[in-house]
Amino acid sequence: MSERPTHKFRLYVAGDSPNSVQAMTNLKVFCRKHLPDQHEIEFVDVIREPRQALSERVFLTPTLIKLSPGPMRRIVGTLKDSGALREILGLPPGLEV
Repeated sequence: MSERPTHKFRLYVAGDSPNSVQAMTNLKVFCRKHLPDQHEIEFVDVIREPRQALSERVFLTPTLIKLSPGPMRRIVGTLKDSGALREILGLPPGLEV
């Protein structure tokens, strides 16, 4: 039995702004549904850590970066369309469990 890869994400948010809160919620729900026990999410608040955002060239929030497995991908927005999110992240259709 092959081990399924862990998907690592970094979500840049701006404090508790409505769009940031919505993106955090949508990403958590998406990962629980489509990648249970196969994901790690790091949240970075650009208000508290502006240098990290600048070092990764993040100029808009919310911005999601898929770190692994490759290829790296970036998505800007609230992540509300799970079908589009799955396609952008390069996840195969029917991945739901």
